[in-house]
Amino acid sequence: MNVSITLNDKREYQATIIGTDPSTDLALIKIDENELPFLTYGNSDEVKIGEWVLAVGNPFNLTSKVTAGIVSAKARNINILGSQGAIESFIQTDAAVNPGNSGGALVNTRGELIGINAAIASGTGYYTGYSFAIPVNIVKKVVGDFMKYGKIQRAYLGVYYREIDDQFAKEKGFSDLRGIYVDGVVEGGAAAIAGVKSGDIIIRIDNIPVNGKAELMELVGQKNPDDKASVIVIRDGKEYELVITMQSEEAKLNAEQGNKIIIHGATFEALTSNEKARLNVDYGFKITSLANGKLKNAGISAGFILLSVDRKPLRTTQDIMETLSNRQGGVLIEGLYPNGLRAYYGIGL
Repeated sequence: MNVSITLNDKREYQATIIGTDPSTDLALIKIDENELPFLTYGNSDEVKIGEWVLAVGNPFNLTSKVTAGIVSAKARNINILGSQGAIESFIQTDAAVNPGNSGGALVNTRGELIGINAAIASGTGYYTGYSFAIPVNIVKKVVGDFMKYGKIQRAYLGVYYREIDDQFAKEKGFSDLRGIYVDGVVEGGAAAIAGVKSGDIIIRIDNIPVNGKAELMELVGQKNPDDKASVIVIRDGKEYELVITMQSEEAKLNAEQGNKIIIHGATFEALTSNEKARLNVDYGFKITSLANGKLKNAGISAGFILLSVDRKPLRTTQDIMETLSNRQGGVLIEGLYPNGLRAYYGIGL
């Protein structure tokens, strides 16, 4: 891919792509030039709702257009990246942004970079009042990794979770709606090693409140493997502090390949090659033990082999996480028992 860069003074350069990260929609490129002006990093964690900001870009081929607005929300997830593991925790502003602004700077009144303009919410494709920027703390992490390692050093927590809404809180008997509910943990994962348990509620990471998926993904996304994080959880009505050492992708995969996942009171293990051959299937996860929970309440018994959820095949542990954890509403589970009997269950998560 050829990338051409035109500076504000009309000088043009051919750029080298150092790295791309689809999970954050960011890339690092390089041009051969010295003594160029630059922005200093701000701290997106310290950005306040109502704070004035400026959005810089080149919409409609207009050079260096600047618009002003305020921060209207933080940690917005608008589901535009789509890929599994995508980190969406946008700064939402009402500064006018249009096609051509993407990749431009969002700066505060001190001239510090606090975000990279990335998207708008519009039915027409043009600005209608909402724009979204990638927080600079995620940008710093991505740029730093590419410069130092040549690739992203992603940290993993090792939990399956769901957001807490009013209905879920009433169902569980929670007194408030704070935090993220831990639906399950990866055995041998970072959270499990630190003592996080299914049923815990994560309310803070490094003393920063966590109330949704976007906030959790943003905070974990800023970490490197082997970084430590102070995590506050609520368990049985009491707060506990746990220190979690983040895992690398390799350690995460090794933990997952232990083939045990605990979600909704069920312990799942991937089918062995012999089991696949005997049952004439190419994938699936077997319930080796079953505690009280929604799966047991639906009539599922230990030994049941899950093949698909809402007709999506369960080939990897990530598939289970995406289909059974952090889901709300009814789902259709399809599978079979060791004797070959097919079974279908409709359950509400």
